[in-house]
Amino acid sequence: MDYNNVTETYDYLIIGSGAAGAILANRLSASGHYSVCLLEAGPSDRHPFIHIPAGFIKMIFNPAYTWQFTTEPSELTLGRRIPIPQGRVLGGSTSINGLIYNRGQREDFDHWSRLGNTGWDYESILPYFKRTEHSLARVTKYRGHDGPMPVSDTDWKHPIADAFIAGAEELGIPGNEDYNGHTQEGAGYFQRTIHKGRRMSTAQTYLKAAKHHKSLRIKTSAQVTRILIENERAVGVEYREARGQSNSQIAARREVILCAGAINTPKLLQLSGIGESEHLQGLGLPVSHALPGVGQHLKDHYSVRVVARVKNSRTINELARGFQLSGQILNWILRRPSILALSPSLVYYFWKTDEALPTSDLQGVFTPASYKEGYVGVLDDYPGMTCGVWQHRPRSSGFVRITSKDPFAAPMVQPNYLQDPHDREILIKGIRLARRLLESERLSHYMDGEVLPGGSTQSDEELLAFASRFGVSSYHLNGTAKMGPADDAMAVVDPELRVHGLQGLRIADSSVMPEIPSANICAATMMIAEKAADLILGSSHPS
Repeated sequence: MDYNNVTETYDYLIIGSGAAGAILANRLSASGHYSVCLLEAGPSDRHPFIHIPAGFIKMIFNPAYTWQFTTEPSELTLGRRIPIPQGRVLGGSTSINGLIYNRGQREDFDHWSRLGNTGWDYESILPYFKRTEHSLARVTKYRGHDGPMPVSDTDWKHPIADAFIAGAEELGIPGNEDYNGHTQEGAGYFQRTIHKGRRMSTAQTYLKAAKHHKSLRIKTSAQVTRILIENERAVGVEYREARGQSNSQIAARREVILCAGAINTPKLLQLSGIGESEHLQGLGLPVSHALPGVGQHLKDHYSVRVVARVKNSRTINELARGFQLSGQILNWILRRPSILALSPSLVYYFWKTDEALPTSDLQGVFTPASYKEGYVGVLDDYPGMTCGVWQHRPRSSGFVRITSKDPFAAPMVQPNYLQDPHDREILIKGIRLARRLLESERLSHYMDGEVLPGGSTQSDEELLAFASRFGVSSYHLNGTAKMGPADDAMAVVDPELRVHGLQGLRIADSSVMPEIPSANICAATMMIAEKAADLILGSSHPS
């Protein structure tokens, strides 16, 4: 570190203000014993579309507020580059995501523990899920009631969605009032991080509550370009406020905490000389600390959507246009149920491809709306509905790898979707289940014919070709700095989230997940941050 260039010194430096970083900034600064600096590469979250849930469609591809990453082409995605945007704004991806609150299965976290991650079994981490949450709908031993993050039930119901849930029961998928409770399996309306018609991001909850903490400094538009390592210890960071400007350095007395997400976390580690030695040396980067697992073990949920036309009812496609949209806007202003206050998916179903399985291996989503080519973005011109599906626990994994020393260059991201034959088999079964759900007797009053993939697509080979052409990311990227014991050569952090072999550096975000959970990953990432706060404060001693 060039101490002549050090502008400030704090006890803790937190990189990234998303689902994890904002929580840690709140918790570590709350006592007033420690000074904390939170660095966010993006701007503040003042844009009005951030706070309107339906603004998701406008914000997720806005490069001013998101990292517009894409995957590398692959044979099984027909050479496509699939968009994988990540939040680049105060609140991170919680400011631009699909708003679903979904924790995952007990078995997910018990498996984390069996991999050698003591203290990460379900019973141990349940209190941290509860700590994040202010449940607005239910009081059970599984749910939190005093946390900063409001979680609400869907208040805008639709007869097509009701018919879909009834059709799922017709096929043997039971209704489930709380998939975040005792069991996940079943079908019903989603729980969301929406309150009084507005998005509840970690910026609007945790950071807003922490703004009065005198010990907290928040820097926006401050992109960290390197973690500074001296004598096997993280001592600070280098950051830049804009291209062309000179770098500044901030020192950390205690720890640097990396919360930049499953793409930017390994990217920043590699830029700092932490990673696979041969790769770093090939780019002309000095190796600060050899860790071959950095950037490896990338996983994501690859989703495919079956689309059908609708008869005998209006869908969101019509309600989002013209005079009818004006009525929905008025409802939103008056805090009545409105399509402006919806998550992109209204209904869930969790089910098995094989009755012999102990737990469900599929997640599905449904909404009385459809989008051009099945991709959430531009609504179709006709009344439509969509049933999407993905495999809970894909075996295929990939990597994140920088290709340049330029900190502003996007890294190579290759999830290797569908590479494992088992993943292809499960996804094809999932598409067939989605079709059966759309063809249920209870939904027949509204079903007006399948559009995608279309009735002529029947064989496994044809369905795989459809999935290869139209499948997309669920934006659930994780695992690129996975947690594991010291004898796991590919583990990057230990069960206390400390980077193996280094002092003063922890990681707390979705990149540390040792295996992908059976869920959207935001809730689990918030849980990781709450537990990280206890791990950090438990090892600190205020003077």
